[in-house]
Amino acid sequence: MAGPIAPVASIISTLIAPAAAPAAASAATSGAASPFGSVFNQAVQQVESFQNHASASVNRFLSGEGEEIHSIALATQQADLSFQLFMQVRNKVVAAYQQIMQMQV
Repeated sequence: MAGPIAPVASIISTLIAPAAAPAAASAATSGAASPFGSVFNQAVQQVESFQNHASASVNRFLSGEGEEIHSIALATQQADLSFQLFMQVRNKVVAAYQQIMQMQV
């Protein structure tokens, strides 16, 4: 069972680790910068990168450039999982925001 979990863990660490490091560095250098905004922007760019890689892989296969079918399946699955993870995180953030807005002060 450890096999299927390893790719998911690598996608999560790929999405979170690069996005968190620049956010922490920018927050330390300037207090006015929005760390959430930079983390969100990095996550969107990472998901888009996975989707672009999967699309390019499919296009290479369709044009006959010798792309292996298993690498296409892995790239498309990675893009799908990263998008699903991003959407679930977004849903949790939106739900938390809505709860905060419903609080009475």
